[in-house]
Amino acid sequence: MAAAAARGALAGILRRWAPRALPLSAPSARCVGHGPAPAPAPLWTPRLLGENRPRAGTPSVLSSVTPLLPSLLQQPARSLTYCSLRKGKRKSVKSVVKRFLRLHNGLWVRRKSGYKKKLWKKSAARKKRLRELVLCTRTQCKLLDKMTTSFWKRRTWYVDDPYQKYHDRTNLRV
Repeated sequence: MAAAAARGALAGILRRWAPRALPLSAPSARCVGHGPAPAPAPLWTPRLLGENRPRAGTPSVLSSVTPLLPSLLQQPARSLTYCSLRKGKRKSVKSVVKRFLRLHNGLWVRRKSGYKKKLWKKSAARKKRLRELVLCTRTQCKLLDKMTTSFWKRRTWYVDDPYQKYHDRTNLRV
């Protein structure tokens, strides 16, 4: 009696966890003179955690976790609008305009990362180094040019511009 119960429990475990019994490249199940053979039921079907049976209208676990972990299922993308809804024109990416400055010679300037973060724990020399400006590389400049419109690429003249001496490249080979 106990052996039959143990055998039944073992059969239940095997039915749930055993891999598929049929090979991947099974020969054709069509017999000569008969119709197609019925497909055998799989021994094991994968299920999501917490899901006993698929019910219509019930959200799955994956759909409830997706908003919590967007980085797993979504790839990073530039939010560049190629064709706007109102006028059909290309639009600039606002974060580029806010974070970077384009010099007239085509170079882009940015601040070092973390120049406003946790200043209480940084030394005075480190804070001074973080306040310095950094020139972007050639590929970064090309990418930033693609992410902005011609309005941000034209020359602007400001009174007492602190970047005036950097707009024109002198004594540098291109």
